[in-house]
Amino acid sequence: MSTRLLTDTIFNAQHPFRVEIVRTNSQLHEVFQLRYQVYCLERGFERGMNGEEFDIHDDHAMHALLRTTDDGEVIGTIRVIGPKPGSAFPMQELVDPALLAGVPLHKSGEMSRMAVSKKRRRSDIDPVVLRMALWRAVVEMSAEMGLTHWLAVIERTSIRLHARTGLYFDAIGPLVSHHGIRQPMVGEIDKVLRQLHAERPLIWKYVTGDGQWCGEPQQALPLLAA
Repeated sequence: MSTRLLTDTIFNAQHPFRVEIVRTNSQLHEVFQLRYQVYCLERGFERGMNGEEFDIHDDHAMHALLRTTDDGEVIGTIRVIGPKPGSAFPMQELVDPALLAGVPLHKSGEMSRMAVSKKRRRSDIDPVVLRMALWRAVVEMSAEMGLTHWLAVIERTSIRLHARTGLYFDAIGPLVSHHGIRQPMVGEIDKVLRQLHAERPLIWKYVTGDGQWCGEPQQALPLLAA
């Protein structure tokens, strides 16, 4: 799908799903159940327990889900792990600590556990549109958490998809082996969103809620300031 067609699809179509920030235990269990389906049954990355996949980082993370508007099925999820005194980010277990020396970890959040239902991956919804919906949730959650930087360990194919939609991060260190070969990356949120606005203003409008979660691009970002 071309960038122009993608933006048309995002802004001009009635999406058969909605974005929800997780606020209840019921929603959280739905997230864990989808993660079990994707990360345990389909990919075999994790073991899970009693039909759910979760770990020690979930208690200091914010979660989002995508839910179909017709039957309420959960079809996508992502989390942003927040800083917690005495607790390391998952990325810190994979990279040389010196690579993160200049990153304000107390204001950083690590994105992980992006998952989309296999059923919906085979539907007529473009997967890039689903990713953009999850990115919209990431921006909203990051603003609420007061973050200034994003951390992520990303598959190389996802890096290309992000760049295609105007989302750029800085690679740090070499590739690592973690559920396949991945690249550790860091993004200064202010910088990432400003570049997105410059290259893909309509996508910026969508993922920032028309600027409500980051302020105008020519100004300091009040919700994301250090």
